[in-house]
Amino acid sequence: MTPPLALAALCGLAFGAGLWLTFVRLPLMRPATLTERIAPQLRAVDVQSRLLVHGTSNVTPFGPLERILRPILADAVRWSHRFDPATASLSRRLDQAGRGQTPADFRAQQLLWSAGAVAGSTMMMVLLAASGSADLPLAVLIVLGCAIMGFVGRDYVLSSDIKRREARMLAEFPSLAELMALAVSAGESTTGALERICRTAQGELAGEFALVLAATRAGRPLVEALQDFSNRTRLAPLARFVDGITVAVQRGTPLADVLRAQAQDVRDLAKRELMESAGKKEIAMMVPLVFGVLPLTVLFAVYPGIALINLGL
Repeated sequence: MTPPLALAALCGLAFGAGLWLTFVRLPLMRPATLTERIAPQLRAVDVQSRLLVHGTSNVTPFGPLERILRPILADAVRWSHRFDPATASLSRRLDQAGRGQTPADFRAQQLLWSAGAVAGSTMMMVLLAASGSADLPLAVLIVLGCAIMGFVGRDYVLSSDIKRREARMLAEFPSLAELMALAVSAGESTTGALERICRTAQGELAGEFALVLAATRAGRPLVEALQDFSNRTRLAPLARFVDGITVAVQRGTPLADVLRAQAQDVRDLAKRELMESAGKKEIAMMVPLVFGVLPLTVLFAVYPGIALINLGL
């Protein structure tokens, strides 16, 4: 590689890194969560001005550059924790996905995906080199990129599985909650209602209830088994469901009305999410309409007049 070409590649890399940093820091790429939006309203009253509060001190001698790069480094460290072989977050994510895997098994799958990507890209580069249209540095970069993409792609598939499973569980929850409320209203205990659900229902949430029932039969208290279920799923509606059952078991309060109210809340949440999705898709549909259909309509409307004027001239 000649020096001008190397300098051009370095400048292009720096320019691309700058564009990427600008893009990832846009508000669109970092939307505020519900907790962050309501935090100012829930904050305790403080009469001291925030302008007088001392900021966090620098831990390096780089000054403003450290304050600029600190959020990026924090995100990078948080993202790198997902690839720690013995991390607890990976075990939690595997539990959320409903997989009976250990973190070591998942890391082995990631290595297999990476090895498959390396084998496929190497074969392609060998074929290109045989035809005389391959550059060695570019081929090495492509093979390394494919290896990284294979390793990260398995993690992405796991995240997609978690989202799909959580969506299925939320879709099943209202019906199972009402079935449990009916069983409790008929005089059955909480454990008996869970047994009826496990016998008559199928799906992801019914499978989780079966695990709760199995832990109860093994000697664990029902409240502890439900708390383990809440920690595995980490869904707010299911956490409220567990809290309601815990309060009902400990204090003897009516459980059927609580379950029906929670089922209705989940249905309302699904309706709100559907309306939000419809609104976003409606806005997205404006893009082809404005940039595709509308210019063609204007062109078909204006072109005949322009052609007649040219013929008249």
